[in-house]
Amino acid sequence: MNALGRHILAEIHGCDSDVLNDRVAVEEIMVNAALKAGAEVREVAFHKFSPQGVSGVVVISESHLAVHTWPEYGYAAVDVFTCGDSVNPWDACNYIVEQFRAQNFTASETLRGVLVEANQKAAV
Repeated sequence: MNALGRHILAEIHGCDSDVLNDRVAVEEIMVNAALKAGAEVREVAFHKFSPQGVSGVVVISESHLAVHTWPEYGYAAVDVFTCGDSVNPWDACNYIVEQFRAQNFTASETLRGVLVEANQKAAV
């Protein structure tokens, strides 16, 4: 079986709350994560909430990276979705974990757009 993309959902804990609450820092980390993974950045949109927290998305030619932070809990929810074989989403995810100075994280990968071979019938 082949898939169109790989989607990583990461639960990142024990992060530096000052980093998570800094829109400029979070944006820079997410953009650099995309670049380090070999992606082509297309659009960037980030928002700082009051009194705290940052949300944002980096649109890449290969799909996207998104983040939502809760500095008061030292927690970030991150997803990295890449299509094709030229970008490794784990490279981006691991970079983000490192830059957020996380104590621990868990992540799961889901294949998106799983393609069924021509000689197989899709289950309905």
